[in-house]
Amino acid sequence: MRRLHAALAVLLAGSMLSLPGSALAQERTVKITGFGAKSGVVRVFGINSEAAMKAAADQINKTGGVTLGDGTKAKFTVEFLDDRCNAEEGISVVRRIASTDAFVAVGPTCSNVAESLFGILQKKVGDASDSGLQFPIIADVAAKGGLAKISEWAFRNVPSEFEMYKSLIAWIRKEHPNLKTMYGGVEKDFAHSNATYGVMKGQAEGAGLKVLGTSEWLLNDTTFSTQVRDMKRANADIVAISAHPFTTCGVLKEMARQGVKPKLLIGLTSSSSVETLQGCAKQAEGIIIPTSFAPVTPEAKLAAEQVAKFGGSADLHSAAAYEIMFILKDVIESQKIMAKPDTVKADRNKMRAGLAALKETKGLLGKVGRTADREAIKPYLYVHAKDGSWQVLYKPTL
Repeated sequence: MRRLHAALAVLLAGSMLSLPGSALAQERTVKITGFGAKSGVVRVFGINSEAAMKAAADQINKTGGVTLGDGTKAKFTVEFLDDRCNAEEGISVVRRIASTDAFVAVGPTCSNVAESLFGILQKKVGDASDSGLQFPIIADVAAKGGLAKISEWAFRNVPSEFEMYKSLIAWIRKEHPNLKTMYGGVEKDFAHSNATYGVMKGQAEGAGLKVLGTSEWLLNDTTFSTQVRDMKRANADIVAISAHPFTTCGVLKEMARQGVKPKLLIGLTSSSSVETLQGCAKQAEGIIIPTSFAPVTPEAKLAAEQVAKFGGSADLHSAAAYEIMFILKDVIESQKIMAKPDTVKADRNKMRAGLAALKETKGLLGKVGRTADREAIKPYLYVHAKDGSWQVLYKPTL
């Protein structure tokens, strides 16, 4: 028995010596919760965001993790919740996240969710008369313009679609001066598609293009014969389609069936994705789309490879989620966030203050500026569908 006790003592001493830190505590972890659409027509965007967050967390963890305010090292873990692209569901999901020890959340996918969700946050920090939720949220996908202005607890890492389509339309007018008319098509019931079509149309008219008409459909529509018939009748030089991959492909296939062949096609940012090429590569050939992501830098190529390993694809939206994980790491370290159950309120305030103080972050295509309205100023380029892949067409000088 004495020999057994002695042996156990030796084993225990050895195991204690092998543990890092004087407290012999378990390795610390910091859970970052994302949320977005993982069901329904736009579920692929939530799936890609989750994969990107996990891929970035894996890269951070492999290089030492994140340093917390007390000097200890921690590893990131990622949880991702489905809000079904529904505003009420999104609010419920965030309230659930905020009831835990979380000090930040990443999401959502859909602009209609973000608009409603940001509305329940405290509008102005420190306003004692405002009982809104005091919880920082940074969006990766929701792209409708101006959403971060709703609350000082709201942040976004999305590109300015106004600037991208302003630049694209100006470039088209310069490169193709013979094109004089445009016809539009829009997913009328989806906030992002609808808002961006307003940008496309406004920029086209401002640049001297004559807009001959607009066809409308819904996100869940599957037939487009009437809309394309109207498009064919207009016979415009340019057709601009502000829709997500599923209905973009439906419209393009119907255009092919009816023999509609415009001289130039413009698409929605969100359709510069693998899903569009999987659904209608042949019909999408030549469509031009501005985007804030393409695997054209070493960092972007690595991100694309890693996101694929986690079951997603890298596009302008999931790339934003990937970047956000590195942003959160930097803010945690600069603000000395503790990530403990008894520091939740302080950590949330530190995270909000740290995000608000950012003037610039590291992006996969280069430096990303930050505005006083908590929005991003991201580099971008134009891609076009060619031979079954997205290829860079032009990179504007910003």
